[in-house]
Amino acid sequence: MDVDGFVRDGYTVVRGAFDAGTAAACREVIWSELAAHGIGRDPATWTRPALRIDCPEGGPFVTAGTAPALSDAYDILIGAGRWTQRGGVGGTIPVRFPTEEYPGEVGYHIEGSYEVDGGAYWTNVRSRGRGLLALFLFSDVGPDDAPTRLVTGSHRFIPPLLAPGGERGMPGDDAVKRLRPSVLCRRAVEATGAAGDVFLCHPFVVHTATWPHRGTVPRMMAQPGVEVLDGFALDGSDPSPVARAIVESLEGYGDGRD
Repeated sequence: MDVDGFVRDGYTVVRGAFDAGTAAACREVIWSELAAHGIGRDPATWTRPALRIDCPEGGPFVTAGTAPALSDAYDILIGAGRWTQRGGVGGTIPVRFPTEEYPGEVGYHIEGSYEVDGGAYWTNVRSRGRGLLALFLFSDVGPDDAPTRLVTGSHRFIPPLLAPGGERGMPGDDAVKRLRPSVLCRRAVEATGAAGDVFLCHPFVVHTATWPHRGTVPRMMAQPGVEVLDGFALDGSDPSPVARAIVESLEGYGDGRD
């Protein structure tokens, strides 16, 4: 793994994290979930641009979520023994269907990690509750399949904007709104690859859904967080690459504001 590349760009990809057979089995379960919404393999039933479902539990999702290649990557990026092992994948699956129609939920953001006052999800500069954002590709995703877009290096502009919020933090969208526009003009990469690939992203990477979906089959991708209950130490004692990127930002990389 290119650890320096992760610190610099904010993401890495574990190609073939789980095998094609496991990915196919996951898709079958997802199709079963979609059937409850009147959606099948017949394109005539794809009458909406997107449908978000909870990622199913059990079976092939356990195999995918506990893949040894991912455990090894989490140990490298977060630290052994510091992240919470799920019994599966977790998160939600925003299934995207081929259409030119606007799907909603498009806009640059970072993920919130913990609920505040029973409402929105917030984050703080230590990234309490989240060690990584993971993008599990259950279907092949090409440039025409509405891939998630990641703004490379954007995670290094977020910490100085979160720091004034202290331990309580703030909604992630508040920090992104304070970025100077040039940050969003940085080079972007699309989360494309084969079923079984997993993108592991720094929790502060700015990203967005894209549209239209000009492919031929629905895109199936889960986007769970990898939990780190207490977040990261920022006093220089935490050697993890996730913490290193935050500390380097706070020490003068640039705050990204107007």
